[in-house]
Amino acid sequence: MVDKSATRLGDAPVVVAVRRALGDAEGVWIVGGAVRDAALGRKVADLDLAAAGDPGAVAKAIAIELGEHAFELSAEFGTWRVVAQKRGWQIDVTALRGTTIEEDLAARDFTIGAVAVPLVGEKPIDPYAGLTDLAEGSLRAVGEESFASDPLRLLRAARLAAELELEIEPRTLALARACAARAADPAGERQLAELRQLVGGPDPLRGLRLLDELGVTGVVLPELETLRGVEQGPNHHLDVYDHTIAVFEHTLEVEAGLERFAGERAAEVAALLEEPLADELSRRTALRFGALFHDIAKPATKAERDGFIGFRGHDEVGAEVIGEICKRLRASRRLTQHLQGLARHHLRLGFLIPEMPLPPRRVHAYLRATDPVTVDVTLLTVADRLSARGVGPIASPEMVSAHLQLARELIAAGLDWRREGPPAPLLRGDEIATELGIEPGPELGNAVAELEAAQFAGEVTDREGALQHLRR
Repeated sequence: MVDKSATRLGDAPVVVAVRRALGDAEGVWIVGGAVRDAALGRKVADLDLAAAGDPGAVAKAIAIELGEHAFELSAEFGTWRVVAQKRGWQIDVTALRGTTIEEDLAARDFTIGAVAVPLVGEKPIDPYAGLTDLAEGSLRAVGEESFASDPLRLLRAARLAAELELEIEPRTLALARACAARAADPAGERQLAELRQLVGGPDPLRGLRLLDELGVTGVVLPELETLRGVEQGPNHHLDVYDHTIAVFEHTLEVEAGLERFAGERAAEVAALLEEPLADELSRRTALRFGALFHDIAKPATKAERDGFIGFRGHDEVGAEVIGEICKRLRASRRLTQHLQGLARHHLRLGFLIPEMPLPPRRVHAYLRATDPVTVDVTLLTVADRLSARGVGPIASPEMVSAHLQLARELIAAGLDWRREGPPAPLLRGDEIATELGIEPGPELGNAVAELEAAQFAGEVTDREGALQHLRR
């Protein structure tokens, strides 16, 4: 139910604090998501303010009251930010677009965001009936030039409609489609910010469908679009694109059913997935991106021989393609390497199933190779295996069951490795070099790695045993 009075907004602690900081100051309005969230009865933690005066002065006054710091977020858009980490608040102050609040609202994207509440007062300013649209579940563009003036709104339309369970009304849908070719015009980091919220949102599958419906998938993520119609071998019943969406869907299933897939370590896995990773993504959201990108190089590596379709090397080539995508989206090095690791290692666990039960050395090799994405990529392999429902051997119920069992074992091992790391070496590299007469180089590196594997497997337990093992 939508509260059109927006009285809930004034009760939010962040609003109370801002009002205390600014007193009876006029020319400041609460706008955007905070008004919308209050109307929906949601918790208001982040605040967007529109200021008729200097946004920097407003932000600094708020920062002084909160005992925090204010900084300029965007000189281009005249935006300052105050972050109150201990309180979980983020407050953005932006210069008024135009000379009046009405002119500012006219320049906004959708009617549900073109509502303002004076900081001093409670009555909403709602010239485009945004609160009515919110109540009726409709996403409507403010004006005819909404998407043309900022093509990022194409991504935002899909994200908001999925997040808030809204329907994009026909005129807005037509306007978006007419402008779809410009979806990649905004800076890469702005695109990534919207994709991050869409993929990490409450209904990402609908968000992805809406990107298709708006005609922007192939513009923003052309590599994903090329997966359509790429036929696969007998282990798969879907083309690569539909298989990718199935893996994404099963990733959500794995997230929701960790007790089934991680066993008694489910709570630890859940905590790991909630950890912040990079670029404001959690490991959970990064795993979802991993599901979207894990087979991204199959079109480039497809080969058919004797009637069998294969994609040899699509894991390594996929890591390279992901690097290009992340470069385009201006993703951080850490996020890029994480997503590349998911693609590079998503086939490893499947190759180990014939060796079950795994000897300790094979477990060690898996942990060493997949670190630091061991748990994440193991979860991805589960979603991948659940999505292979063809008639080939790896799609058999027995193979699926074995995969899930091995995944639980390796998730547990990965959590232990993450907490404890590799065994403390019985001999340092320089000691090995002296005792065995090895010069620094690849041979010494191999000796150090061999000792670590032997210790992990319990084959050596003391210094003398380590030396004897290496001499052999």
